[in-house]
Amino acid sequence: MSAPDLTQRPPRSPRCRLGGYLLLPRLLDKCRAELAGTSGEYHYNCPLDQSFLSFVGLDSERLKAEAGTGKTDGEMLDWINAQATYKRTPFEIMQWSLWRDQVAPSDHETRAFFNGLHEKYGPNRTDIVTWNDLLDLDDYVSFGGQA
Repeated sequence: MSAPDLTQRPPRSPRCRLGGYLLLPRLLDKCRAELAGTSGEYHYNCPLDQSFLSFVGLDSERLKAEAGTGKTDGEMLDWINAQATYKRTPFEIMQWSLWRDQVAPSDHETRAFFNGLHEKYGPNRTDIVTWNDLLDLDDYVSFGGQA
């Protein structure tokens, strides 16, 4: 599978799912782009990626090496499900994904960081509440959209 050029467009939304897993398509986009040297401002194995990797019990470098073999999304999902330390049920995946989609800053320091980015990218947007809201807005504005 070819790597996306994240200097030309953002990775898939954090809300996109693969195998029911929220974040996984975005993680794969960033991983493949990093391998190809086209990740731009995006970082594979960031805290968001680490939340997925912790949930399934996978090492980021193992996943990166496997992505480097050219597997498609479906093939990567099969590999993840086979190699994951934690064999999650569809119900667990659904609950985790629903929870991840609603995560918002939980302490003063992260709230201040969140608010600073919100002010920068969309100060008049009252619908920016969760991290996924902010990531989608950041991706949109970073590639020429108007908030």
